[in-house]
Amino acid sequence: MDNLTHSLVGALLGQAGLKRKTELAMPALIIGANIPDIDAACLLWLDGVEHLGFRRGITHGPIALVVLPLLVAGGLWWFDRWQAQRGTRPEARLRVNFGWLLALAFLATLTHPALDWLNVYGVRLLEPFSSRWFYGDTLFIIDVWLWALMGFATWFSLRREKRGGEWMRPARIAMAVGLAYIALNSWNTSRIERALSNHGADPHLIVSPLPVTFWDRELIMGSGVPRKYEWGTVYASWGDRAVRPQFCSLPSIRSLRGHPQVDAFLFWSRAPFAERAPDGSVLLRDARFYDPLSRDRFTVALPDVRCEPL
Repeated sequence: MDNLTHSLVGALLGQAGLKRKTELAMPALIIGANIPDIDAACLLWLDGVEHLGFRRGITHGPIALVVLPLLVAGGLWWFDRWQAQRGTRPEARLRVNFGWLLALAFLATLTHPALDWLNVYGVRLLEPFSSRWFYGDTLFIIDVWLWALMGFATWFSLRREKRGGEWMRPARIAMAVGLAYIALNSWNTSRIERALSNHGADPHLIVSPLPVTFWDRELIMGSGVPRKYEWGTVYASWGDRAVRPQFCSLPSIRSLRGHPQVDAFLFWSRAPFAERAPDGSVLLRDARFYDPLSRDRFTVALPDVRCEPL
């Protein structure tokens, strides 16, 4: 999920009452909820799409989920001591409890891969022990409804706290509603998968949530060897499927293994296909993030490769 969602989860946990456990609890929760995304720093030294082979891996796996909370708690503990030595520590701040800082940072860090698993992008939950990708196909990667729910609840809780009212209940209600919303979306995806399976759909099927209209799903269906993909949309009303054109196959792309860009892309890609560019060369893309009008970060241009006809 996006970092605003992760941050709101951390803030909501604090407003649900956890921030009373120790001073600096809110920073521990919000930073902990985002800390696995330190792998984004790889953009500074990796070229093109090579970052796709590194993201959502080692910093989202079991070792990181132990080490990163220690770094968060240790950093906040050090910050508190540093302020005390400089004489800038706020007088109203009570004693910082390192044990609670570590526990809260650990809890918040766990929420990060759990949320990342919910979308079609996926996450490598077992890295470095296994590089397998896990996909939840439950939420769109940026969910505006979760933004609205958690953002309003956080604001309302803080407002009540400032006015001396009961401020934990709004956050707890929002968390319960958010979990119910996720469960509803998970059920909807499973329902569509079962229905298509009963109608003989190809096993290479991705049911992708749509932005805003969370009740609808985009279908990506692969078939054949080499695999070819077609797209469609299942609406809540179970309307007709509009299928997009198919594209060229991948045998020549597979032979390019050893090229850093191609290797990283194919390691990350769940539904790779080759698209013919106007000049006759090949664009390597992923069906999950296909936009025919864009040439974005999910595309590898291969000017020396020719597109093989289906």
